Amino acid sequence: MYFQRFFVNDGGLLSYGIDSVHEHRLAASYVDRVLKGEKPADLPVQASIKYELRINLKTAKTLGLDVPPTLLARADEVIE
Repeated sequence: MYFQRFFVNDGGLLSYGIDSVHEHRLAASYVDRVLKGEKPADLPVQASIKYELRINLKTAKTLGLDVPPTLLARADEVIE
């Protein structure tokens, strides 16, 4: 199990972690606010709210694992 999607693309079984594109957009909005004059200390702390689940069925098959249909239905991406 991994925390970033590229591990699954390279053959890992599954990943569950933050959506890095979304996180970069949030960071860009913070930079924009600072450049417009807000003090960094006055900005709120934000936690990740968007997580992604990716499953590599090819790897699961190689390992002899059966992935439950309910887990497949919850996945954001399934690699076959």
